[in-house]
Amino acid sequence: MSTEEPTTAPSPPPDAHEAQDARAAADAPAAAVATAADTTDAPAEPALPVRTGSRLDDWWLRLLATPARERAWRWGGPIAVTLLAAVLRLVNLGHPHSLVFDETFYVKDAWATWNLGYEATWPADADTRFNAGETDIFQTMGSFAVHPPLGKWIIGAGMELFGPGDSTGWRISVAVAGILLVLLTTLIAVKLTRSTLLGVIAGFLLAIDGHAIVMSRVGILDGLSSLFLLLGFGAVLLDRAWHERRLAAALNGKENATWGPAIWWRPWVLAAAVAFGAASSVKWSGLYFLAAFGVYLIVVDALARRRLGLPFWFSAAVLKQGPVTAILLVPLAVVTYLTTWIGWFATTGGMYRTWAQTSGGEWTGALSWVPLAVQNFWHLEVAIYQYHVGENSPHPYAANPLTWLFLIRPTQMYVAQVDDSVCGGTTCYENITSIANPIIWWCATAALFYLVYRLVRRREWQVGLVLMGMVAGYLPWLMYTGRTVFQFYTIAFEPYMILGLTMVIGLALGSRADPRPQRTRALAIVGAFLVICVLVSAWFYPVWVGMPVPAWFLSLHYWLPSWR
Repeated sequence: MSTEEPTTAPSPPPDAHEAQDARAAADAPAAAVATAADTTDAPAEPALPVRTGSRLDDWWLRLLATPARERAWRWGGPIAVTLLAAVLRLVNLGHPHSLVFDETFYVKDAWATWNLGYEATWPADADTRFNAGETDIFQTMGSFAVHPPLGKWIIGAGMELFGPGDSTGWRISVAVAGILLVLLTTLIAVKLTRSTLLGVIAGFLLAIDGHAIVMSRVGILDGLSSLFLLLGFGAVLLDRAWHERRLAAALNGKENATWGPAIWWRPWVLAAAVAFGAASSVKWSGLYFLAAFGVYLIVVDALARRRLGLPFWFSAAVLKQGPVTAILLVPLAVVTYLTTWIGWFATTGGMYRTWAQTSGGEWTGALSWVPLAVQNFWHLEVAIYQYHVGENSPHPYAANPLTWLFLIRPTQMYVAQVDDSVCGGTTCYENITSIANPIIWWCATAALFYLVYRLVRRREWQVGLVLMGMVAGYLPWLMYTGRTVFQFYTIAFEPYMILGLTMVIGLALGSRADPRPQRTRALAIVGAFLVICVLVSAWFYPVWVGMPVPAWFLSLHYWLPSWR
């Protein structure tokens, strides 16, 4: 279902076709020639060869005619879109020099965590003073943070590098994560489609998309979580071929095998465990990916055993390999998660760190032996869980998960009126709205619906893997339609939307084996689509990065009434 590189051998030039025809006529048996002469009044004209591929394909094949040039493309394409992503995410990253949206929580918590080992309370006027450069005004009393600490440690590292008073430092870690997200999406797309071109298209679409840009330029947690989730996804992808090869080798020569072996050495599953554990250490929603891809690994193992002819392939996958996979996946993810809390365990000032000792809440009976630090940690985790399932405070930018795929209510993260002289005397605003490029987003949504149909009809494993990313990243939120949630959470599954769209683009492109008119038309359509995406991104870019724009210009970006 993908456009491979090279998809077909290059089409021979016209003189080569004519030479082939001449050789074929010269080699034709005399009897065949006589028969043709007897049945026709005039010799038949030789059929003209059907030209395949486009002129662009011919030029491209000439351009990559040497191994060195091909290697340059395979490396240079992904690097180019990554550099593009870096420019769009890093230029003027420190603007505005003001805590934006939830930076008021995560940037300040990051700095307190970096200094104290845990999130601390701040004075009532902390934002104003922090913006002014008074950054060491955190107190020692722990504060109730509703997300694990890893993301804050990472943001804090950037602040340590640039200085806490530099707003670039508040966001640099998230920006680097956003750049790496583009690179990783590109490499995964290349692996899935076996096409550097499609991989570069995937990376390019993510590089220029506004939602991905904004979530890389604001110091909040979701972009960091998305990177770890995609790392886990990539590890699962690499495990697929690894596991199948090992399983086939273990069964080689064992014709009477019924269940097959349990494969213990699966390094990519271990890597996935660390990645999903790290994602869960940024935001708990990473646990959905751990569970979903744990099930996915069992399903893939079952299908691999069936292809290898094992009679008890299903029970072997569930009862034999399944527990082994769980042992490889779950404990390491838990250890990864707990490791990120080392600052909380190593100090006594964190929220609920001494809860059992000070409140008389020590466990009794059969659980009395549990260390008090563990009891306190469990109490904290329960409190966080209760917050998450019960959070339903009204918010002007709350977005029902049922509307996320249709981009109904994007999140405005920053708006400020600035001196009118900046905009030529008209009312002037700086605005940051985490809205995706609408063309990319809506086309990706349509592509996903088509891929569901295609999975049912064709059962392509690449499609199934991408859709599993959507299952893990999107479907669980449908259980929380009454909770206060936001459109910007979708950065967790946007890479899989882009991968799905890229697969459909690959289908639209066809291959170099297609007739020239068909291939030329496909390239023109896809090229026009990409140009439109670039133009729309250029149109929206000012409202993604807080550039000063006139009020009338800003209003032209509200394509739907719900975007206001």
